[in-house]
Amino acid sequence: MKPFAYVRPERAEEALDHFAAHPGAQFLAGGTNLVDLMKLGVAGPPLLVDIAGLPLDGVEETPEGGLRIGATARNSDVAAHPAVRTRYPVLSQALLAGASAQLRNAATTGGNLLQRTRCLYFQDTSKPCNKRVPGSGCPAREGVHRDLAVLGHSAHCVATHPSDMAVALAALDADVHLRGAAGERTVPVTEFHRLPGDRPERDTAIEHGELITGVTLPPPPRGSYSAYRKARDRASYAFALASVAAVLTVEDGRVERAALAFGGLAHKPWRAREAEEVLRGAPATTETYERAADAELAAAEPLRDNGFKVPLARSLVVSVLHDLASRAGARR
Repeated sequence: MKPFAYVRPERAEEALDHFAAHPGAQFLAGGTNLVDLMKLGVAGPPLLVDIAGLPLDGVEETPEGGLRIGATARNSDVAAHPAVRTRYPVLSQALLAGASAQLRNAATTGGNLLQRTRCLYFQDTSKPCNKRVPGSGCPAREGVHRDLAVLGHSAHCVATHPSDMAVALAALDADVHLRGAAGERTVPVTEFHRLPGDRPERDTAIEHGELITGVTLPPPPRGSYSAYRKARDRASYAFALASVAAVLTVEDGRVERAALAFGGLAHKPWRAREAEEVLRGAPATTETYERAADAELAAAEPLRDNGFKVPLARSLVVSVLHDLASRAGARR
């Protein structure tokens, strides 16, 4: 273990001051990802700024009728919150699918968003990895990549983002609130995570020294239904091979509004804009759902061993949309 300093500030301003004074510092909340990376030797921050004690753990109604979820709100608390369960079931389901109960009790909203996009090679310091050491190469492309990306990857990285929560937030059009030395700003969650391009070491749009203070969910569309579905190798805690978050509104047998996001397929939660365009205004039928899935997945570029993810994701989309449309029809 490399030596490091530790501070536990009581105010956000104090946390930002500590961070600014130490260029390699990192914020610590639940530590479910960062501490693992420190044990593996992948991360070695000289200072941990523990923000778990900051008053950022609330779940509150917004004046517009949405919800604001604090950065240090525990995943278990958010999943169980009555407003989340009733108005944003896709988020509650994603959180419950995301980890073991023990991890959900420790993991936080901000930490979940900031967990590293990673693969086996990133976590093995004896192997090259462009995310860990830029320019060293991506052995996953020709090596072990069964679980890795089929959308949006590059020659520099094919890792997949592991979060389930972030996929649901992408489908919900959530905003991420940041605070740093230059003030406060808001970033749509769909723009918060990055595709690898030629800079795979940068997972997010966050700037050094910025602190996530919370996430805002807009009011759910009137008459909408939502769900999260995840395919994985085992029913216990495992990352998604493919997953889909969907928010659907059906009126008079036609899709009035649809929002879809994939997990397990790309370096970031993948908002399925092509599929949404096909769905909008079309009949709420299996044939429409299949066309929508095909339109989105036409851009897939599977590697040698992960082509199965494309039909798997297609089946998930069709199944979830069918179930949501059936529920909408049953409530008419």
